[in-house]
Amino acid sequence: MNRTIYDEMRGLNGSGGDVLPHYRSYCDWLNAMPPDRLAQKRNEAEVMFHRLGITFAVYGEEAGGERLIPFDIIPRIIPAADWQVLERGLVQRVKALNHFLHDIYHDQAILKEGLIPLPKVLENAQYRPLMQGLNVPGDTYAHVAGVDIVFTGPGEFYVLEDNLRVPSGVSYMLENRKMMMRLFPELFSRQQIQLT
Repeated sequence: MNRTIYDEMRGLNGSGGDVLPHYRSYCDWLNAMPPDRLAQKRNEAEVMFHRLGITFAVYGEEAGGERLIPFDIIPRIIPAADWQVLERGLVQRVKALNHFLHDIYHDQAILKEGLIPLPKVLENAQYRPLMQGLNVPGDTYAHVAGVDIVFTGPGEFYVLEDNLRVPSGVSYMLENRKMMMRLFPELFSRQQIQLT
């Protein structure tokens, strides 16, 4: 097996190279997969992404143009117990971000109390004065949030950043999941995967 692929499935806690328990079944499947079939499937994914136009632009680069979204044959597997904690935290975080936006476009208590300097918000290019006082259904300003999470060790996750304006990373995850299901249906049928 390719060393870098193997490294993806090992723990960050110096576990001596043992495969993490939640990766064992996947590792067995991957070990049984002929390398030429993996390469063929990776090529199929690139062709399909190209054909469907699933790309992203790299702004600021002189070459510009579109690139294929990143596709990784090794999924990030999050055990159910870890996901339950993460899910609660992420739901709480997105609610807090929506409360923040509601406050900014209504009472502005956070600004009045000096917790955030006024210019950081009111002079920000993304601030929309026309939204001031406008009520939105369910007080939901951000319906989709791209929360970048970093795994730092067993049971340890940190938020790197929140992206509410253009949460494009969400689409990468969704398209990768669909592509894996299309290319390797047997893998999904043998695993207990939460699909929503």
